[in-house]
Parts: sequence; structure tokens; C-alpha cells
Amino acid sequence: MKPVLHSVSYAGFWGQATLRLEEFIPHAAELGYSGVMLMTKRPHLSPLEYGEEKIAKLVELLENHHLTVAALAGYSDPSAGFTATAGPFAPLGEMQLVNIRFYALMAKQLKAPIIRLLTGLDNNGVPYLQLWNRCVDFMRQACDIAAEYGVTIGIQNHDDVGGHYLAMADLIDEIDRPNCKACFDAWSPALHGDDLREAALHMGSRTVHTTVADYVKRPRFRYHHPHDGNVFEQVLDDIRAAAMGDGFIDYKQFFDTLQEIGFDGTVAYEMCSPIQGGGSMENLDRYARRFIEYMKPWTK
Repeated sequence: MKPVLHSVSYAGFWGQATLRLEEFIPHAAELGYSGVMLMTKRPHLSPLEYGEEKIAKLVELLENHHLTVAALAGYSDPSAGFTATAGPFAPLGEMQLVNIRFYALMAKQLKAPIIRLLTGLDNNGVPYLQLWNRCVDFMRQACDIAAEYGVTIGIQNHDDVGGHYLAMADLIDEIDRPNCKACFDAWSPALHGDDLREAALHMGSRTVHTTVADYVKRPRFRYHHPHDGNVFEQVLDDIRAAAMGDGFIDYKQFFDTLQEIGFDGTVAYEMCSPIQGGGSMENLDRYARRFIEYMKPWTK
């Protein structure tokens, strides 16, 4: 397996330290990485800012720092704009597919083999089967576009459609495109309480890439005035990113199982939420270095 660093970690979201893409690339090399995953929106690899000439400069920068691009983190929502009774006035699905063509163009120039896409969020009032069918149709078109450029579409188990690993496998099988694979992550089934070994075995050869973050759970409470009865009411746990190996996700079991089934793809580390210790550059770097150390038993 090859550990890579996801650029979203240094995009400045959640009040964290920020690096421009041209700063992130040499920084990833300095941290000890040989590959990166690039976020395809501002402030990083947005198609609005990165045309052929600017990407050529990125290619040169990557080569100078001996880095490869493992995947582009694309963004999609096949049901965007739809309601329970009608489709969108603006053809949002078509607009996204145009954007995916830009992703594929960038991927080819950057020699990135995978574009990660998302299946979309639940839409209240729209039957799940309708969301599912839209996702299947959308992903088939996305795969056909990507195939023109020799690129694989990797669907991440991030959103509501196909969120469970059994459903994710069904979704990929129904899409039925040779360049449709899974960017299958452990954190999602871990939050569901699923067995990670069983999930990894079931996904099997569909998995070509995984994105990694570890988390701790912290109980949350809502204060009530004593006149209302209980002073504190427990609500959903707060989930906060922790350094690799300090959280509740059994990544050893997950990676051991991936190794058992012959997975030799890329493993991207992301800091895509608030993290323990705060979002300073020093803390982000500490987490990023810790991941490389953690991955040594499974690293090429």
C-alpha cells in the first residue's frame, strides 16, 4: 500500500492552517510523502483556475519533488436540484458531468488514475429508489466520460446513497462499468457499528483506494433549566479527529484484511474536520507525520 496526503488537510476549512496548492506540494514532500490526493475545488485544484498551462506547471512542480498524484477528489451529487415532484429548471446533473470532463482532463495531464466521486445526499420526499436510479445513471455517464481519458471513477462510501458497504457493492455492480470502482473507507462502517473485516472482504477487488482519518467520540449534553426536569440531556456524540491510532476505528484489522485480499492501492490521509489539538500548522504536520509511521507495517 502507498500512503498519500490529501490536500484538503491544508485547505483551511474548520479554521485550520492554509496552504495554496503550490505550497502544499513541496510541503507534502518535506513531510515524507511520495504521493498526494488533490481536492478539485477552491482553494486548490478548481477547474475555474487550473487550465492546461497552469496544470503543466503543477506537473513540473510534482516531478521536482518526486510526487505522484494518486487521485483527484471530485465532488458530485446526482440528485442535486431535484424535488419530489419535478426536476431542476437548471440542468444541474449535466453541469456536473461537464465538470467531470474537466476533472478527467486534469487527471490525464496529472497522470492521476482515479477520480473520487460522491453518490449524493438523501432528499426528503424523494423515494430512495429514485435517488438510487439517478445515481446509477449519473455514474454510468461519468464513467463513460472518464474512460475516454483512461481514468477510473472511484465511488466513496461518504453519502446517503449506497452508504452501507452491502449497498455500495450493489451500486457499483449495477453501474456495471469496468472503470467503476470503490474508494472504500473504514470510518463509515465503523460509525455504523459494522465489522470492518467483513466489510473489506465483501468489497474485495472493487476497492482501489481508501481515505483514512481516525476519530474519538465525546459525549455531548444539552443544558436544561432545573424547572424542566433533568438538568442535562445527552445528545449525539461529538466526533472529532484524533491522531492515527488514537481513535476508536480498528484500522489494524481493516488494513490487515486489505492486505489479505491483495489490495496494493493508495491510502490517503485526510484532516477533513476539526482535530484534537487545534488547527495550527504544527499540529497538522504532527498528524501527517504520525500517519506515515502508523502505515509502516502495510507500506511498500
